[in-house]
Amino acid sequence: MTTAIIAIVIGFIGLIWSADRFVTGAAGIARNMGMAPITIGLTVVALGTSAPEILVAISAAMENASELAVGNAIGSNLANIGMVLGITALVAPIPIRFGLLKREFPLLIGATLGTGLLLYDNELSFVDGLLLLAGLTGIFYYLVTCKAHLPEAEQEADLEQILDISKSSAWKLFFVGLILLMVSSHVLVAGAKDIASALGVSELVIGLTIVAIGTSLPELAATVASALKGHHDIALGNIVGSNLFNLLAVMSMPALINPPSLDSDVFNRDYAAMTAITLLLAFIALCHKLWANKHIDSPTSGCTTSTIGRLEGLLLLLAYGLYFVILF
Repeated sequence: MTTAIIAIVIGFIGLIWSADRFVTGAAGIARNMGMAPITIGLTVVALGTSAPEILVAISAAMENASELAVGNAIGSNLANIGMVLGITALVAPIPIRFGLLKREFPLLIGATLGTGLLLYDNELSFVDGLLLLAGLTGIFYYLVTCKAHLPEAEQEADLEQILDISKSSAWKLFFVGLILLMVSSHVLVAGAKDIASALGVSELVIGLTIVAIGTSLPELAATVASALKGHHDIALGNIVGSNLFNLLAVMSMPALINPPSLDSDVFNRDYAAMTAITLLLAFIALCHKLWANKHIDSPTSGCTTSTIGRLEGLLLLLAYGLYFVILF
């Protein structure tokens, strides 16, 4: 048991450290190749911040623990909205760009409902995995094409992570980060499996809780730190993008590598909770939009943002806590 806990801690530390190097290297390579910042932000950086979840999913599927991978994807989405956004909103208000309601939120809700259709039969087949990846490709092609023509796109590209570094340094960081990501994910999955066995709980529950919260810690740390510095205007967009990756990229890995048969609780309890908290966040954002429209003097007054405050943050945290009550 002690060895398993040490393995999980080492795995988490390795994932966080290596993911940062991987993102920096990959973004540096993309910049040196002449990619536009908005394209890098929406593809390379977004993929890099979800790299821990993806590598954990691959390792889990290869080690015959596909339920852990599915639990990680669903649990990470729950943690991103309930824990990360909830805590950040308690620290400082989170601005809502109303453009999210036109583009990203409908895509996230569509991806959530589409994933539910695939999970309804309590299986994730190889074909399901291909459909998820096809959805991911289509969505991000649309976002890159759409946002390339928007004036606020550069602000949403997370340019602080796209460092101007040499080609050799970028490739070195990329390969070092990738190798350590693979090693760390293997160590983490092995420790998680041992803990599940020792505690007599399913690998699914471990994925939904310990692994999901652990792989969401980088998002929590980065989002809270940005909020304290006053640079948190893209926090909500990053969470929406991360959740899209979790549903379409992370969830597809076990389907493609080792298609799992799932317990009915995955759909009836875990997927339902993830959908509910996603719709709750969309409802909060929509209410802010409707309130803003009602209180502006004219259609040209330029009200394009609102904020998620402490009350909404507390509501998200309570919803996340309620899920743990149901789970245990």
